[in-house]
Amino acid sequence: MATLSFDDIAYAMENTVVLHEPDRLIDTFGTTNFQFHLLTEPMDSAGKVRVREGRMEAERPRILKPEGYEELLFEGFGEQASVFAEWFRRNGNLHFFKYGFNFAKRGFTEEIVHESLEAVRDRLLEDIRVSGSPSRALICGIDDSWEVSLIKFTMEMIGRSLQINAFDLKRRGLL
Repeated sequence: MATLSFDDIAYAMENTVVLHEPDRLIDTFGTTNFQFHLLTEPMDSAGKVRVREGRMEAERPRILKPEGYEELLFEGFGEQASVFAEWFRRNGNLHFFKYGFNFAKRGFTEEIVHESLEAVRDRLLEDIRVSGSPSRALICGIDDSWEVSLIKFTMEMIGRSLQINAFDLKRRGLL
């Protein structure tokens, strides 16, 4: 696979659509598993859809406090790093969450289906609805940069989960 350019990544981010989000969010105090179905249309084939399926694991969010991330956040700032670090220490209530995702190859499959994208999409959406599984996602992405489509999905899951994760941590006195 060729190295992706910034334009390739931007194109994939703009053109990836999460057609069905999991009903569940990222657990605040445990590991969360998601099953994904990623649909792409191969560039060199009409009337075909590549269906990739697999599992992603979201680790519980970790809190990064100001005293613990000087090197992480301020690398490359040169002389200003110590000034930024001091400012963060003085303004104390700033916390960041670190989310970790693992793409598990053990549950990964890939197949070419000789149907329209719409037909495959509709069949999978119905299957998700009937199964009632709260951890399934359906994503439509770009074939050559399908991993970027998974990154967009993870970013959206983090965005959906962040507020409830922060609430849970505050409720337990951890923030």
